[in-house]
Formats: sequence, structure tokens, C-alpha cells
Amino acid sequence: MAAIIPSRGGGSSGGGRFRRPQFTPIADINVTPLVDVMLVLLIIFMITAPLLQVGVPVDLPKTTAQQVGGKDEPLVVSVNAKGEVFLGETKYEVAELGAKLKAVHAEKPEQRVFMRGDKSVDYGKMMEVMGVVIDSGFRQLGLLGEQAQQLGRGGGTVTPAPAPTPTPAPTPRR
Repeated sequence: MAAIIPSRGGGSSGGGRFRRPQFTPIADINVTPLVDVMLVLLIIFMITAPLLQVGVPVDLPKTTAQQVGGKDEPLVVSVNAKGEVFLGETKYEVAELGAKLKAVHAEKPEQRVFMRGDKSVDYGKMMEVMGVVIDSGFRQLGLLGEQAQQLGRGGGTVTPAPAPTPTPAPTPRR
């Protein structure tokens, strides 16, 4: 905020009767309101960012694949550790899920569908849900997983531990 302060003393002659004060502007900017607003915005974003994720808790398996980008928001089908199926955050039975997905496919046939499955879910259950999604007419189906942390300096490849070699049974002595 700028202000003008009259300076003391004068440069005019005549005893100061018609002396005109000389004004000098102050060119300081008050940054305190800016800092206050920025801190409030920072706190708001720190609080709301974790709430923007999908609400069904699923322990995703790790992967080193790159993320796939897209234009629109995809549908997310989740299967939690108990084998319960969710579309977004709404719980459905498998038969109900098929009817709901067919209705969505009638409105948006090019919609993408992502599947999230807990790593402890039975493979057959995941295949059953994937079959329902595909039978509903969706052809753009993706599986989601968490990014694995890169191990060592060599990148993200994980080598399995070697299988233990079986020891031969001792032969009985005669």
C-alpha cells in the first residue's frame, strides 16, 4: 500500500507563508496478507488431498509398469479382501453389478473401466468380476496396482528368491 508523506523543511523563499510541502511516495509492499492467504490455501489442500482418493480400502499389489493416462474419469470396480464387489464406493452383488454396468455402457459405450483387487482376493473371484465387466460390453478394461519402489540402483526389477533345493532322503543301512 503506498502512502505519501509530506517532507519537513522547505525549499521556497518568502518565509514559509506560501510554502508548498513536497511529498515523497513510500514504495513498500505489505506481504503479510499474501502470506496469510497462501498458508490458509496450503492447509486446505493438505487436508482435502487425501480425501480425493477412492474410498474402498484395498491392499493393491506392487508393479513396475508405467501409469496410463486418459481424458475422462474411468469407472473403478474394486474387490476388497472379503471378496465384496464395489462400483466406485457403492457395494453391489455380482449380478447387480452386471445390470448396473450394462446401463452405464448404454449411456457411455467408450467408457474405460479399471479394476482394483486386494492382493489376497481369490483369482477366481477376480476372473468372475472381470467376466461380468466384459459381458456388460466394456472393452477398455485395465487392472490397477501400486507402483513398486525401485530396488537398488538397477531399476525396478525384482528377482524371486531361489527355491530351496530338496535334500535326498538318507538311504537305510543294512
